Amino acid sequence: GQLQVRGTLTLDAGAVNVLREKGSSLLPVGVRQVEGSFKRGDMVLCVDEQGGRIAKGLINYGAEEARRLAGKPSHQIEAILGFVEAPELIHRDNLVIV
Repeated sequence: GQLQVRGTLTLDAGAVNVLREKGSSLLPVGVRQVEGSFKRGDMVLCVDEQGGRIAKGLINYGAEEARRLAGKPSHQIEAILGFVEAPELIHRDNLVIV
């Protein structure tokens, strides 16, 4: 089967640059907006602030958790959610630049 995109993350310019130039993981601090209904392990699309497609990846948090984490530094995840699944929203091993 093929994975279906379940949501969209809008990234700031800094996050777009780091993903494209360094192949890094996507951290919550670089996310401006979270759309869709998804759960941990679902495929999400990452777009820039103009809507351009940047990447697709398997997310480490559900939609509501991702909304709460968007724009926040990774060291605050436990304080916000009460647990840490991972320090990144999408690990670079689960991320494909498009």
